[in-house]
Amino acid sequence: MAAAVRVRGDYDAVQLRELAKRSDDADQTRRLLALAAVYDGGSRTEAAKIGGVGLQTVRDWVLAFNAEGPSGLVDGKAPGNPPLLSDQQRRALMWIVEAGPIPAAHGVVRWRLIDLAQWVFDEFRVSISKQTLSRELRAMGFRKLSARPRHHAQDADALEAFKNVWPAPSARGLCDLI
Repeated sequence: MAAAVRVRGDYDAVQLRELAKRSDDADQTRRLLALAAVYDGGSRTEAAKIGGVGLQTVRDWVLAFNAEGPSGLVDGKAPGNPPLLSDQQRRALMWIVEAGPIPAAHGVVRWRLIDLAQWVFDEFRVSISKQTLSRELRAMGFRKLSARPRHHAQDADALEAFKNVWPAPSARGLCDLI
């Protein structure tokens, strides 16, 4: 069995209860009240019952409290995975998107996410999904836009002739029709 860890001496039960009253975080309040019971001379088992946890968890709370004080009892945000692309790689990606593809070199006439993912892999040996690449591009300020399709042999004059052109309404409006 591990040796008991002593609770730091610069706080007392009254101070912890006062901090618990002012806390907006329910988990921190529960932890502070459990540690206040320890300061009152209660056992760690009683503190575990107050906190609704096991003895090991109370020990972890004491270690966090000793290291950082009351702020150590607040759940922090998980750090998450490290980013796939570095800042230098993001700048290169931004440059290649703004410059556009070279059909002879890249084999495409416009960038798609799958093409950019392949370019990133070829250039940096980083495998990135289309979803992650899309998120990266949106963070850089790019939006997923595509031009309206148009047939290469479309005649602009024929389009204008096909449109329905209504005469301009008269000043009197509907009275002309009655």
